[in-house]
Amino acid sequence: MMDKKEIEDLSFRQDELPADRSLVIVDDDKAFLQRLGRAMEQRGFEVRMGSSVSEGLDLIRHQPPAFAIVDMRLEDGNGLDVIAELANIRPASRAIVLTGYGNFATAVSAVKLGAVDYLAKPADADEVTDALLAPANEKAQPPENPMSADRVRWEHIQRVYELCNRNVSETARRLNMHRRTLQRILAKRAPK
Repeated sequence: MMDKKEIEDLSFRQDELPADRSLVIVDDDKAFLQRLGRAMEQRGFEVRMGSSVSEGLDLIRHQPPAFAIVDMRLEDGNGLDVIAELANIRPASRAIVLTGYGNFATAVSAVKLGAVDYLAKPADADEVTDALLAPANEKAQPPENPMSADRVRWEHIQRVYELCNRNVSETARRLNMHRRTLQRILAKRAPK
């Protein structure tokens, strides 16, 4: 159970960080994890990082953070397990789920387990910060310059392609797309 001081530490204005700036980021995409970790440190957070469910659970059990950013799908399981454990250990913490595989059912599950928001990858550090610092029971402001639908589609295709170890045939099968169509998309530059 949290004491009054701990609850007060988590009440703050959106334009300022609370006294407890601890943040755990769990994502199995190492390059993304490092970029997001650096960006959040530049915004004043005290960042610890992990790349699996087991590492995430170890991080939050050792020192429960005030904030968490957790990828939904990790190599050794589901990131919602980390969210649920954090909600049990430190109920007033603020956690968000990042995923490249968003759908309504998983968003509802994430919120029921304790997440305060659910963002689609690739989310930038400003969107993540806004979601973490949004007042309770209030959604973060929409981004000023959201990605175009073409860019979101391209990013999703690239992620599935990477997850299939750059195998065009397997990627096309999983995306329910003709192989040649996929090859044409992969040969083009990313849309704006």
